[in-house]
Amino acid sequence: MLESFYRFYQITYLKRGRQGYLKKNFFHLLRDLLPEQLLICFAFDTGFSKDEPVAGALFMQGEDTLYGRYWGALEEYDSLHFETCYYQGIEYCIANQISRFDPGAQGEHKIQRGFEPIETWSTHWLARPEFRSAVQRFTEEEEQMVRQDINFLKQRLPFKKPS
Repeated sequence: MLESFYRFYQITYLKRGRQGYLKKNFFHLLRDLLPEQLLICFAFDTGFSKDEPVAGALFMQGEDTLYGRYWGALEEYDSLHFETCYYQGIEYCIANQISRFDPGAQGEHKIQRGFEPIETWSTHWLARPEFRSAVQRFTEEEEQMVRQDINFLKQRLPFKKPS
């Protein structure tokens, strides 16, 4: 089934005009090194095939958080992305008493589904030290813009304001 997921992942990126940046070996390493944390939610189209999935979303389970990030599909299905990536992740968290679901970075479409924007971070190693100052400047400028975006998006959450 990992082969199916990888195919969906690549097809989805190709629809955006580029190849997926993660190689097949990456997903095999996840399976081999972190089998207890790796979850894939597959979707099936019974009009297509009962045994072959048509889409999938990849999750990683932490101690108290389910992390979602990668998704792919053979073709477009109305609302399948949201069902597979978000609603199934939420249901899994409820069923398994996982206190937090992080659906992944990016995507203003998550706001209307009640996912509050949060700051996140990543760590990078630069092979060329001469790029460090440029990357540092960029990330400092980007941080200000991201904080503004977070404040803007928080005002668009679908929750009722307390009266």
